[in-house]
Parts: sequence; structure tokens; C-alpha cells
Amino acid sequence: MVPSSLHVPSLSVRTTQIDHISPLLDVVDPRSPLVFVRGGAGMAGIGEALRLEFTGPDRMRDAADAWRAVASRASVVDEVGVPGTGLMAFGSFAFDDESADTSVLIVPRIVLGRRDGVAWITRLDGAELPPASPVGAAAKLRLVDGELSGPGYGAAVAQAVQAIRHGEVSKVVLARDLVGRLPAEADLRLVAATLLTAYPDCYAFAVDGLIGASPETLVRTERGEVSARVLAGSSARGVDAVTDEQAAHALATSTKDLDEHAFALRSLLLSLGPHADDVVTGEQPFTLKLPNLWHLASDVRGRLTDGSSSLDLIAALHPTAAVAGTPTPRALDLIRRLEPFDRGRYAGPVGWVGADGDGEWAIALRCAQVHPDGTVRAFAGAGVVAESVSEREVAETTMKFQPVVGAFSL
Repeated sequence: MVPSSLHVPSLSVRTTQIDHISPLLDVVDPRSPLVFVRGGAGMAGIGEALRLEFTGPDRMRDAADAWRAVASRASVVDEVGVPGTGLMAFGSFAFDDESADTSVLIVPRIVLGRRDGVAWITRLDGAELPPASPVGAAAKLRLVDGELSGPGYGAAVAQAVQAIRHGEVSKVVLARDLVGRLPAEADLRLVAATLLTAYPDCYAFAVDGLIGASPETLVRTERGEVSARVLAGSSARGVDAVTDEQAAHALATSTKDLDEHAFALRSLLLSLGPHADDVVTGEQPFTLKLPNLWHLASDVRGRLTDGSSSLDLIAALHPTAAVAGTPTPRALDLIRRLEPFDRGRYAGPVGWVGADGDGEWAIALRCAQVHPDGTVRAFAGAGVVAESVSEREVAETTMKFQPVVGAFSL
């Protein structure tokens, strides 16, 4: 249901095609960019026409209901008609039901987008495009161990392995953190641009201070079709072509990683089943190559049968075994016991939703949260199963920190 405190505005929205679009990051806020881009397609937002906030166990379902109410009152003229045009909102949601962090949907005053060779601008209430702001200072900072150091993380992994061997869970995903402080003059567009350029096959995102580059699609809906990409199981890239091929082969045949992947894929299929049919996926995962890692990946596709919006689906799918574990309720309890921090929006859904409910949501991985006081906290996690070795999981999280550490240290 729509929160009783929500004032549902009547928004006037117009999308028109434009011949050329300058780099999306040129005109966004240097301190709080609003971006969701993958492979050259995506959107950047300017300003806030509407901000909706949600907390607690029902945050995503409340967001779905609130968004339907907002869309029902909007006056929309869309001359382009591709995913992302017309009324849309960027969103970012906390991982845990008990998180102190607020989950948000943000409707920008202006959206610039491009997809499939088409560029557009969306204006709310006739908003004017501001001039591009000059590039500011690089966001240079040193990220150091936060509340859970490398050795502390190794000890937590060992405790998790014991819990698995005692039958408490089959898999749990544990994270650790790095912290730093952002210089007051830092331009976060440079961080987003670095991630976008270095990881073009990932979702580069910046939403309400959460900034990162995620390889994992939680869910995407378009005209009744639904798709997702499950990632679980990873290894470092090789130092040359031969060792790189060996690393990929070792990952593809690793019992430990295949088991971890199977847990994650099964979790998604079970959650998606009530909402879709004709669901198909590959018989075996494939190896996905990123600049610093190999991942085991499975793509899932199906046809929606119950009219669910993308917000309804993130409520149904989150958290997957890929970011929590299995059985999920027990894995979440173990995470709360072993992680000495609130994950905030790390490993939660991040993406966008349109007026019709279609949208695209990644899992917020390889990311950091920039707080208003300049504090930066980055997170990385690894899936722990019975065969896990603490030292290897520490090394895996170190590799997964590389995108964010590199982007903030240029």
C-alpha cells in the first residue's frame, strides 16, 4: 500500500529526441551524480523533481505501490518510446530489512539518455538544461580497513565454514569494508567516468551517493519479458593468455565454485517462478571475463504472467543466494552475527523504473557509499561454502575491491 505520509504530486513530463548528446556526465551534479549506464546505453539525471524514501521490510513493496500512484497522476508526452523515456526514477535500496539506511526513488528534473542509437531529453515541468560545469578535483583518497580487517574477515570466514559444517546454512556471503574520507573539492563524476570506461560491460551507477560498477543483473523487464544474470563463483585473471585460459578452465571445473553458483541460480529460479513461465537458462554456467576477474555466469529469461512491475520483482527476488546465501533467512542471521557493520545499500538493488513499471536493476556490487560528511565506505564480499579457505576468500575480496579503490585513487 502507499505510505499514508506520501503526497502524490501531479508531474508533467515530456521526452523529445535530440540529434546529439554530449558525455552524460558533463551536466550532472559533481557532488552527487545520478547515472545508470551500461555499454554506452543509459541515462543521467539532473536535479530532483521528486524524492521518495522507504525503510523496513516492506521498503520495496511500498516503493512499487508508491510508484504506481505517482505514475497514475503523471501527464506524460513521450515522443521517443524506448526503455527509459517518459517518466522514470532512479532507485537504490538497502540490503537488509533492519538497515538504518534509507532506500530511495529519485525522479530527476531532467534526464539525458541514449539507447540503440537514439538520444533523448526528458524534462519535468519544462525544466531547462543547465550549462556543463567544469571538471573539479580528482576524488583522491586512501581506502583502509574499516570495521572488518582482512585478518578479521578471514576469521569470520572460518566461523562461517564451521556453521556450514554444522548444518546451519549451505552457503553464506560475507562482506568486509574499507573506509576513507573524500576531499571537499572532489568531483565524483570522475569516479563514475573511470568506472564507466574501465568496466564497459558492467552497470556503472551513481545514485544518492552510492557509486560503483556492477556486473550482475538482478532483473530487467521490458514489455512482458523478464531477464536476469546470476554471478557466483570467481577467480583472478591470468597474467598472460595461457594462464588466463587456465584460470577460466579451472573456474569452470571447480566443484566449490559450481556448487556456489548452483545455490545462487536455484535461489533466483525459485523466486522468479511464481511470476513468470517459459523460464529458460543454460545447462551449465559460462565464464564471464571482466578486466580483473573471471565469473561463473548464467543468464535467465522468461515471460511475466502476473503483471508484476520491476519493483515488484526486486521485492520478490532480493536477496538472492548470490549476495546472501542459502537458506536465505538463516544466511541473513549469520551475516548479522559475523559482519560488524550495516551493509547499507551494498548488495541491494540499484537501477531505474519507468512509468509502466518496466525497468532495469543491478545488484550494487563493486561499490562505495559516499556520505554527506565526506565519509566513503566500500564493500566487497565472497560466497562461503563448506570447501572455502579463509585466505582465498580474503584474496577474492581484495580483487573485488580493485574497481572502487582504483577509481578513488586516480
